[in-house]
Amino acid sequence: MKKINLNDKFEHVDSFWHPHQIGIVDDMHVLLAKVKGEFVWHAHEYEDELFHVQKGTLYMQFRDRTEVVEEGEVIIVPKGTEHCPMTKNGEIVHVLLFEKLSTQHTGATTHVISKTNYPKI
Repeated sequence: MKKINLNDKFEHVDSFWHPHQIGIVDDMHVLLAKVKGEFVWHAHEYEDELFHVQKGTLYMQFRDRTEVVEEGEVIIVPKGTEHCPMTKNGEIVHVLLFEKLSTQHTGATTHVISKTNYPKI
């Protein structure tokens, strides 16, 4: 058991939209990601997803609205909800994510951005 400094860990994340694992809590990944631009529309049929914005502003798009998630705020995307996270004006946003180990990066959507493994840092 050791404490984790998130700012130090973010220094090791070297690509956008590719989560890196900093730990596991029960059956949940604890992930860090740097995001920039627009992701891909997708849903996770069986898993909820939690996003905590560590730095910057995240725009979580849903089909009927966009939620603006500021630094220090959290948004939980319920299972089965189609969503597309994005940033604006070239901003790089740092997010901490909690998601089940079974969660696929882009749900059932196959895309060039889809990842199948999360490096440990």
